[in-house]
Amino acid sequence: MQDAPIILVIEDDRDLQMMVEDALRDGGFEPAIAPSGEEALTLLKAFRTKYSALVTDIRLLGRLDGWRVARGAREIDPSFPVLYITGGGGDEWPTRGVPDSALLKKPFSPDELVAAVAKLVKAAPRP
Repeated sequence: MQDAPIILVIEDDRDLQMMVEDALRDGGFEPAIAPSGEEALTLLKAFRTKYSALVTDIRLLGRLDGWRVARGAREIDPSFPVLYITGGGGDEWPTRGVPDSALLKKPFSPDELVAAVAKLVKAAPRP
């Protein structure tokens, strides 16, 4: 899709990553996979207007967890849509998550993921 919103995804579980990719594509989005939080922030800094939202696992390989990646994304763009996905750690979301973000607990269905991303992208102010 040429003009589909591009969603930056950080998920280090390969099977779940493939499910997220397929669900987003089927839902009319274009997924862009970052292998780590560090890589995601590098991409956001370099191409900040390219991405429409961030979908990040909370627990990530590398130095940065999903909480820190989302805060970094919001430093680049204070209204950047963020969806956390997690199998655990969701209890910390009210205190550690960025404002106006969303959280989806694993396991979730492809439809739940697409609905959550669509809601965030629709609510986000356009540059």
